[in-house]
Amino acid sequence: MTDLRQVFDDLVRFETILWGTVDGRLQEECGVGLASLNGMLVIDATPLCRVQDIARAVAITVGGASQAVDRLESAGLCARRANPSDRRSSIVELTPKGTELLGIAAPVFDRELDRLLRAPLSGTDLTYLADALGTLRRSAAAQAGSPAAGGALKRS
Repeated sequence: MTDLRQVFDDLVRFETILWGTVDGRLQEECGVGLASLNGMLVIDATPLCRVQDIARAVAITVGGASQAVDRLESAGLCARRANPSDRRSSIVELTPKGTELLGIAAPVFDRELDRLLRAPLSGTDLTYLADALGTLRRSAAAQAGSPAAGGALKRS
């Protein structure tokens, strides 16, 4: 029988190592953290992106996503503009500076993911892992009554 506590420990510790390693590489090579890049990837991949879209995609609160957008905006990486179809929300777009940084940082991110996820696993194992994690994420979000099932961030 599979030891669920060990599965939990391995999953959480790997996530911590994965985040820290990727974040460190992005900081070193691009001067941007993984949290900022994550938001920028969502903005880039989401037409007419709103703060709510970011919150849903990265499974955080709307308040947390709004603070993240505030930080990106303060750094000159994104800008808000009025939403023509809903005056209560804004559209978030990358600035030219944000688009340029994303073009530099995304390949570093992808390279680290290849090194830390693809290289140690066979193609079949990586597919099983991706499928299993997607299933767990959707199930947990549904059980929590959360719209934060999110979605994959596609390469642009």
